[in-house]
Amino acid sequence: MPQWLQWALIVGGLIVIVILLAVIRRQLSGVAEQRIRKQKAEAFQKQRRTDMIESIRVIAMAVEADQIEYSEACLRLKGLLDHVQPELLDQSPYQVFQQVHDKLQHMPTHRARKATDKKLVAKMDKERFAVEKEYGEAIQQAASAIRQHTFRDA
Repeated sequence: MPQWLQWALIVGGLIVIVILLAVIRRQLSGVAEQRIRKQKAEAFQKQRRTDMIESIRVIAMAVEADQIEYSEACLRLKGLLDHVQPELLDQSPYQVFQQVHDKLQHMPTHRARKATDKKLVAKMDKERFAVEKEYGEAIQQAASAIRQHTFRDA
């Protein structure tokens, strides 16, 4: 084999090695960036869960101190528990949050409530107050229990 061909093959091999090293380096850089993004997303989700658990406890304390309407508390607690530990909504005493939610979910809130006819709003308020009265004691007990509940890790 002529010497010039040997040198050409050596140079060609070195070029291929350099190209492969560049590709490997780029891949490793991409993997590292992906790992960092994943860690940030996990940290965000963990903080979000912690914040939701804190919100659950604050709402429960507001119920115990009679600083929030029971219907609003149930709607909020049900929504938070759906994200944190949804199976609690099927267990006693927490199932009252789901029950009250089911009875009140058809009622408009926020802007929709403001846009609704005043007579209809008064009728719905009467219905809401009846539900709050019917479930009041159970809501109080569930709020006290949920405030003390130890949530499992996600």
